Amino acid sequence: MVERCVFLVVAAGRGSRAGAGGPKQYRDLGGRQVLTRTLEALLTAAPSSQAKVVIHADDRDLYDAAVAPLKPDLRARLLEPTIGGATRQESVCNGLDALAPLCDDDDDVLIHDAARPFASPALIDRALHAAREKGAAIPGLAVTDTIKQVAEDSRIVATPERASLRAVQTPQAFRFGLIHKAHLSARAAGASELTDDAAVAEWAGHCVFIFPGDTENGKLTTMEDFLHAELKLLENLPDIRTGMGFDVHALGEGDHVWLGGVKIPHNQGLIGHSDADVLLHAITDAVLGAIADGDIGAHFPPTDEKWRGASSDQFLAHAVALVAAKGGRVAHIDATLICERPKVGPHRDAIRARIAEIMGLPLDRVAVKATTSEKLGFTGRQEGIAAQAIATVRLP
Repeated sequence: MVERCVFLVVAAGRGSRAGAGGPKQYRDLGGRQVLTRTLEALLTAAPSSQAKVVIHADDRDLYDAAVAPLKPDLRARLLEPTIGGATRQESVCNGLDALAPLCDDDDDVLIHDAARPFASPALIDRALHAAREKGAAIPGLAVTDTIKQVAEDSRIVATPERASLRAVQTPQAFRFGLIHKAHLSARAAGASELTDDAAVAEWAGHCVFIFPGDTENGKLTTMEDFLHAELKLLENLPDIRTGMGFDVHALGEGDHVWLGGVKIPHNQGLIGHSDADVLLHAITDAVLGAIADGDIGAHFPPTDEKWRGASSDQFLAHAVALVAAKGGRVAHIDATLICERPKVGPHRDAIRARIAEIMGLPLDRVAVKATTSEKLGFTGRQEGIAAQAIATVRLP
């Protein structure tokens, strides 16, 4: 049997209003997927709980990638995911069906939106207490704005009294038997337009109660929501650190160079043990420097044949993962290439986009500049390319 409570996390939607980049529950948020953050918040807040995620039939690989970064003790409390339906209501019912062999009617189930990654321990505690005391309860916030009811032609037809209104959230908390039977009854009756689980319970004749929600527990729906969430994460990381990186690679025979993860045609190539991406190497060292964790050579020794010809994007991704493992994130990158040729300008946008992709950063947090040494020194003689970078990292 499931001990204490189980979270049923609904992650089967497609989330198109958040813009391009796939379903919002799998979008990057501060270097980690939204679903990763949601599961971590729930399972950490209730140490003896388990969680089942309802996913879209096409999303198993995305789900596996989202749960991989969780600590082993948290991953061990994940039940096998269940495939959802065409609507949220169908998805929840499928999830409850899958939990039925594991749960008693008196067990607690907390049904939560995957796109709410900021559920606090206090909110989870209130939900658990409400489920045990009331059998059916949901978090809600008092409405502070005046609400208008409008007709299809935008004409105002009513102004509800806001004192009795609540904006509701998840997790919605129930005794398992109550909400499962309510969903089964609604499915059998063809009542398929119920917008949340409280509405399903109400339709089945149950009283549903409100307990205090949390203003920080917002749902990520639009691109603006993601931008605000990014700022919130940064505000919670007060320890600001700076790292510097510098790298040089000689030019030799070849027909291209790798700069910032982008293959650029050239009449020479950069010489190195890996792909010799001088820009990614400098950025990697800058990130490692910000957390005082050695340098690229310590993590990926040039004496190790494993890294011969390796793509440098994995070096940078490793450095970013080390920051994330400390509970932090990279906030900004400022890098400069020093060379006479190739000309960087035509490739700058592609380089910035690739670095942002590797690091899980918004594009406006990656700066790439280029300069020459006025034909002085080895870069002026086109014997090599140099790069320097500054990384800003925020930690708890």
